[in-house]
Amino acid sequence: MSIVHHKESRLVPRLLIGLAVALTLLMVVAPLIFIFWSAFSKGWDVYVSNILHPVTLHAIWLTTLVAVIVVPLNVAFGVAAAWAVARFKFPGRGLVLTAIEIPFSVSPIIAGICYLLLYGRQGLLGPWLMANDWQVLFALPGIVLVTMFVTSPFVAREVLPLMQAQGSEQEQAAVTLGASGWQIFRRVTLPNIRWALLYGAVLCTARAVGEFGGVSVVSGNIRSQTNTLPLHVELLFNDLNAVGAFAAASTLTVIALVALVVKSILESRRHQA
Repeated sequence: MSIVHHKESRLVPRLLIGLAVALTLLMVVAPLIFIFWSAFSKGWDVYVSNILHPVTLHAIWLTTLVAVIVVPLNVAFGVAAAWAVARFKFPGRGLVLTAIEIPFSVSPIIAGICYLLLYGRQGLLGPWLMANDWQVLFALPGIVLVTMFVTSPFVAREVLPLMQAQGSEQEQAAVTLGASGWQIFRRVTLPNIRWALLYGAVLCTARAVGEFGGVSVVSGNIRSQTNTLPLHVELLFNDLNAVGAFAAASTLTVIALVALVVKSILESRRHQA
């Protein structure tokens, strides 16, 4: 009886592992292979020509620009929000925690519509913006704003639990030794949260590069002006240029894979620390 039970106990983990591997191959590996196979289906020259097309290059440049603007701002916001919640007790602290989580629960498309109703021509601030010749929607500012909203929780949610777990004893000791606020942050706080901070920044970057829903609402998806790389993939599919669409999608896939590798490295470093 014990032998049968032992065999059954070994069989169940193997079945679960086999099921996990099969699902991973079916849902992750197979689509990745299909993307690159389709991108290179007409040869290397066609692939390169699609990537180097001026519209595609502009989409890559705009996507990179948005990430370069959004990620540092969200890193600063995430650290400030996490520090305020972890180190201070104040009225409305629970509301701040809830506000940090809102972008996780709100659809990016809903966020885009909210920005449209706020900054659009018929929106709350639209007439004032038009009177001062400021364009937010269908331009870079609108794309940056909605991307910031969608990606704002990532850094804060990675840094906050670590700050709460570590406590403030080291920072208080630094205060008694006469350290300034900047010295405390640079020499005490930042070394303790650096891996979580980098981890959150990588997640924020990957999400900013791949954002589609909110950006599609506020950008207008204008070729060579406001179409980011995810939007450009859709435009190419609508143009029946499947090879070009998969070539652009392969660029996003490479970015995602690089982010995944960096994420895994930072996660192992964080656990070791």
